[in-house]
Amino acid sequence: MREVRFALKNTFAIFITYIFIGIAFGILMSEAGYGVAHSTASALFIFAGSLQFVMVPMMASGASLPAIALMTLFINARHIFYGVGFLEKFRRMGRRGPYMVFALTDETYSVLCSAKVPPELDEDRASFCIALFDHLYWILGCFLGACAGQFLPFDPEGISFSATAFFTVVVVEQLRQHPSGIPFLIAVFCSALFLLLLGTEGFLVPTLTACLILLLLLRGPVSRKEGLADG
Repeated sequence: MREVRFALKNTFAIFITYIFIGIAFGILMSEAGYGVAHSTASALFIFAGSLQFVMVPMMASGASLPAIALMTLFINARHIFYGVGFLEKFRRMGRRGPYMVFALTDETYSVLCSAKVPPELDEDRASFCIALFDHLYWILGCFLGACAGQFLPFDPEGISFSATAFFTVVVVEQLRQHPSGIPFLIAVFCSALFLLLLGTEGFLVPTLTACLILLLLLRGPVSRKEGLADG
């Protein structure tokens, strides 16, 4: 099928990325005491790399369900904005539409926006294949990592740094997208403040809340600084 070949070609870089990051996540889950089924189910039903990495220490520390739900909202709220631009496209895809909403990760969004589907191909089918393959890559990576963590005799020390590296890349990308640096400075200030006040166990949710409030209050100045506002 030509749509399948098109999707494979345009998601190969994501395959490489998801396999290695997924393996790191699976090993972290194993290190935290969760089995292969937990890691695979997480990849299958959650499918949110940054959230899944944050979820591991929260689950291991016994965080409450409301705290995890709030963290999910903060981390993945950007996907709401991604989806707005695809509402009509996903609606016309019928039964595949709900899955497309679920599978719209950062990387899938980028491919759907940038890939030029040849006119002789079915665009909806190609888009579905792209989302499905990305999801399968992530499931495979998490499964392999969980198996490695359970069955291979090696010291997993240092694997947890993959989460730090992952979020460092996210921060760098955000700095490139927001040249004013204001969102970054707000995040650093709020993180340092609540870390000093509440310690490592309780600073994260207040930090995210404060960042959201400040960014909403400073939306006008930030937009003007970055040339996003009219005039």
